[in-house]
Formats: sequence, C-alpha cells, structure tokens
Amino acid sequence: MWCPSVSLSVWANAWLAGVAAPDDVLDALAAWAPAQTIAAHDPVAAGHAGLPYPAAEHGGATAVLQTLRSAAAGSPGAHATPIEVVLPVPGDVRGLPPGSAFARDALDAGEALILTGSPADGTAVGLVPDYPDDVLDAPTDGAFTLRWTAYSLPAPQPGVPADLGGAEYALRTAVRAAAEALSAMDLTCGTDADPRALVEQALDAAAGHRVPAHAPPRALRVLEQAAHVEAILAVSAQLSPLGIQSFSQHRVGDDALRPLTTVVRTARLAALDAILRSAWAC
Repeated sequence: MWCPSVSLSVWANAWLAGVAAPDDVLDALAAWAPAQTIAAHDPVAAGHAGLPYPAAEHGGATAVLQTLRSAAAGSPGAHATPIEVVLPVPGDVRGLPPGSAFARDALDAGEALILTGSPADGTAVGLVPDYPDDVLDAPTDGAFTLRWTAYSLPAPQPGVPADLGGAEYALRTAVRAAAEALSAMDLTCGTDADPRALVEQALDAAAGHRVPAHAPPRALRVLEQAAHVEAILAVSAQLSPLGIQSFSQHRVGDDALRPLTTVVRTARLAALDAILRSAWAC
C-alpha cells in the first residue's frame, strides 16, 4: 500500500491538524526521493495551490508543503479531512472525477491526493506524483526527483466515515475462504521455494514507513493484515504456475484469490480514512 501519496497524505494531514511538524512531512517525502518538484497543470489549480502559471516545475519539498497549505486551507469541519487518498486501478476508479486529465493521470500512477480545503468556487486540487516504476518496490536512496502535478477538479461531496469494522470483517472472511481453497493446492511442487519465507521477504520490503502517533490501533491492524494478504497473493501468483498441476486447480485458485484484491483495497482505504480523520479528533 505504501506509496508517495499515502506517505504524504498521512503526515501532511497530521501537520495541518497540528499534531505533526513540517519536518515529519519532509521526512516522509525524503523516504521516496531526495528531491521534489511541483507544477500546476492549469491556471485554476495554480491559483488555489499558490503556484506560478504558466511556469516550469517549482522546486523543493518546501514548495510541496506550501502547496498543501494553500490548497487545503480552511477547517475541514466535523468528521472530515482536507486530504483524501485515491488508489485507482482499472475497473475500480472510485473517487476520480470522470473524463478529466487528473483521472487519467491518477489511474496511470495508481495513486493521487485530493485537497479539498474550502475554495469558494467549488473546486478542489488534485496532486499526482510521477516517479520511476521501481520506486514502489521500496524506499530508495537513488538520486532522482519526485515530480508532483497539481490539477483543478470539482470538489467532491463530503463523505461519511468509512466502515472500518465492516472492512476488517470482510477481509477476515475473504482470507478464510481463500485459505481453504489454497490449502488444496500444492504450490511447492516443482520448486524449492519456501512460500512462508517469500511472504516474509515481501513484508520486509514494504516495512520501514512511519505512521503518525494518532493513528487508531484498529486501522493499523487492518493495514498490517491487508499487507499480509497482499504478500500471500503475490507469492501465490509467483508459485502457482510451478505448483499447480491442472487447469482445474488453477481455476479454483484464481476464483478464490481474485475477490481478495478488491477486499484488500477496500480495507486499506477504510484504514487510511480512519487515520486521516483521527488527526482532527486529537
């Protein structure tokens, strides 16, 4: 789940709520790239984000913070946050305004932020990062620049808190169903690989990201469980061509695992929503 948009959202939201320092946000960004730039896609976004337009990229991580502070200005009100995370994939583009450049680029990136604030003209600002594909595998010390683009978009309607309990229950139920199906499949046949060790390696690769202290324990538990399930899915996909001996076995495994992808995304978005909202309850 961890990606630049998620890291920036939880720490920038905590900073805007007064429960984290600007350095916490800068550290979260630095975990992904040593350098940051930001530019406006259109003049409306530039006006709300405090960016020059037309202009080339505006440099520095502090420019990203200034953009966040400008675009998300104003009290979010009860049960709301000025920042929303979207993690779109083909077939599930929840949270994206249809037919927009922001929606297209957010889908290509697989992530984005929506900064609502309280603009008088009913618009919001979307931020989409652009970075090398291998950055998603783990934080890196490589010398490259993480580039953000700000878009104007219609302000979304205030949402109700996500059902974290329901998401956790759905995740547990789906995991049990998939485990029963996978138990009948010998994924280790034809390979010396240890599935448990591969799962641990996948979890270790995604570790190392800090979470604000205000994050609810239940939300952290859901994120941890979702990460575990995702690692199992990745290892199963890696080993199934070697271990499955028949088409029918492959069909059974695929039918059991496919719904888990959606369940994991829903659980993660619910956990993120709970973390973002908790900052404003402190």
